[in-house]
Amino acid sequence: MCNNECDAENEDLAHPPELMFDFEGRNPTTFWQSSSWKKYPKALLVNITLSWSKTIELTDDIVVTFESGRPEQMVLEKSLDYGKTWQPYQFYATDCLDAFTMDAKTVQDLTQHTLLDIICTEEYSRGYVWKYDKTVRFEIKDRFALFAGPRLHNMASLYGQLDTTKNLRDFFTITDLRVRLLRPATGATMVDENNLSRYFYAISDIKVQGRCKCNLHANSCVFDKETLNCECEHNTTGPDCGRCKRNYQGRTWSAGSYLPIPKGTANTCIPNSIGPVNCECFGHSNRCSYIELLNSVICVSCKHNTRGQHCQDCKQGYFRNASAELEDENVCIDCSCNPYGSDSVRCNGTGFCKCKEGTTGAKCRDCLPGYLWDNGCKCVISQGNLSLVGSTPDLEHPQDECSYLF
Repeated sequence: MCNNECDAENEDLAHPPELMFDFEGRNPTTFWQSSSWKKYPKALLVNITLSWSKTIELTDDIVVTFESGRPEQMVLEKSLDYGKTWQPYQFYATDCLDAFTMDAKTVQDLTQHTLLDIICTEEYSRGYVWKYDKTVRFEIKDRFALFAGPRLHNMASLYGQLDTTKNLRDFFTITDLRVRLLRPATGATMVDENNLSRYFYAISDIKVQGRCKCNLHANSCVFDKETLNCECEHNTTGPDCGRCKRNYQGRTWSAGSYLPIPKGTANTCIPNSIGPVNCECFGHSNRCSYIELLNSVICVSCKHNTRGQHCQDCKQGYFRNASAELEDENVCIDCSCNPYGSDSVRCNGTGFCKCKEGTTGAKCRDCLPGYLWDNGCKCVISQGNLSLVGSTPDLEHPQDECSYLF
């Protein structure tokens, strides 16, 4: 290590941040190194932030390789909004209870139901124990295995969960990653205040494996003006291929699907009109949607009391205005069926409503002979000079007419 010989202005003695991302296996080993803990007992705090200016989906473990001994305390954090807000991914400590007031756990303690829990682990905070004990991990594949099995042999199960569970997809999605180093490796219970230059952080490699999030609508991601961009396919566009191109909105945008394995489903955006079926709505709608099951385009949100694939029919409670063209806003007329005299709000093609017993007229507002109006037509019963309005008498021999003379 540097041992007081570090000098950022001297190329031979400098250990800048870019050395965390060069090729491993060089001799001598290249690494970044922080300043020493010369202000002890004030905490030696360092943040290392990785930003892609792009949404990334993690596909393998995050691995940080230390040359200085693994920190006694650190936190791995993620952002989904380009560094505006941060949330912890995992806590690391030699004593989780003391450092973060959390019980120590490992990824093996997680289940499908607790996969999204944030844990503190003591597994990677022991300084140097063996020659190769240099790495700190955030275990992505072990979490995948909770759905796909120990050897990831059942990827269909994992893909099915990722397809249907947004929280799970978001858990493995980042725009930025931050390593917060809180306490360096000391290798003892007491800090040697006479030799503080021996305490620092040094990292030789940070490995983050993932792919650009393109909602499964791109096979590649390229740099354009120092920014990663999806090369969108399937008639999609946007930073993450998150919407349909103009004139390709024949159905609602949807992310591609992993299923069925192995090829998945593209969910391609389609033109606003396809084949022999045009997006024709007779002026009653300006939006169409593609129905894959029917292989046809239908109008969406028909106006002017119309309905149907092309807004060519009248909705319930309305009938076609025979004197109006199909494009006319007044093509559908309210049936106006009397709520007391009719069986429903519907009417036939000429506007006649279906009337209840004793009621007549196009809108069921009139009574037949022998009936009087009383919130509907009620049967008239005569008894001497007294007329009663009520339902038809329950007679042993029903009469053809409602009026019955006692």
